[in-house]
Amino acid sequence: MRVRTSGGIRPTDFYGQFFVTNTTDVELASIDCNKSVAIEIKHDDKLPPEGNIYLQIALLFTSISGQRRLRILNLALRATNTIADVFKSCDLDAMMLFFAKQACFKLLELTPKQVKDNLINRSAQILACYREYCTSPTSAGQLILPECLKLLPLYVSCLLKNDVISGGSDMTIDDRSYVMQFVLTMDLNMFVSYFYPRFIPIHNVDVDDNELPMSIRCTHEKMLEVGAYILENGVHLFVWLGQSLPQTFIQPIFGVQCTQQVNAERFAIIGDTPLAQRVHNIIDTIMRERTRNMRVTRVRQNDKLETVFRHFLVEDRGTDGSPSNVDFLCHMHKEI
Repeated sequence: MRVRTSGGIRPTDFYGQFFVTNTTDVELASIDCNKSVAIEIKHDDKLPPEGNIYLQIALLFTSISGQRRLRILNLALRATNTIADVFKSCDLDAMMLFFAKQACFKLLELTPKQVKDNLINRSAQILACYREYCTSPTSAGQLILPECLKLLPLYVSCLLKNDVISGGSDMTIDDRSYVMQFVLTMDLNMFVSYFYPRFIPIHNVDVDDNELPMSIRCTHEKMLEVGAYILENGVHLFVWLGQSLPQTFIQPIFGVQCTQQVNAERFAIIGDTPLAQRVHNIIDTIMRERTRNMRVTRVRQNDKLETVFRHFLVEDRGTDGSPSNVDFLCHMHKEI
């Protein structure tokens, strides 16, 4: 793969799984539609005011059938002298995926604490810049976020809590290595789900509906003892069952009277009822949306496994003492 640019900008760093032979060529063992590479572009000369700058990425590869092919991607971007236009046009998902891949590289040189502090400082700088140059003067107690970046503090909080940066002594070296390589290769769609899992209530589903139920915020505050929920991030899929879940939900799906009688070893839908079929279809739909088959893990309320499950409730306070989303938002406000 080679990246070419128009005058005034140039590629300086690449983040992903590859081998760089020189300053221009990137060699990849293989690549598919579910992988991505992050490229840092440096602006080091004058750009045409209100004109276009151009990027071209050329990929020379051999297809699975043995054909030699050349795929060329061209991108034209408008240059601007107005910083407000930059904040209106930025892509938060792409920006955070870039930060995540870059953090994986920095972890090879710096401590996790230094990487975390760097992410917080950069994010605070971005938001402080918006406050200083793009808004009218307001009281210091008011937090002002640009429309495109209003979820930046939440995304940064999720990134800081993720195993790729915060994986502790409970993770093996193999697990940690896998997570880092996974983040370095993942594409944009996978990134969003992996860092902020999808959290779906299933205890109140309509058996006649064919759509996925609406997701809720990833916090224990949204959970009920009489509820059942699916939490999935593209790698793990948990089905959490509340201890007071009514028999009218448990019996048709698992064929038992209460949550405590559900098989503790593995998840299995036993019933042949409309409700059981509906829950099965929800899980099947989620599986089809992902590029890998996830193991379904059943978690009963107050089981030992619930500690693992709660690790993925990213808006809550972490078991390692990491702040909740609200606390982190307050911290970011002070930094800004």
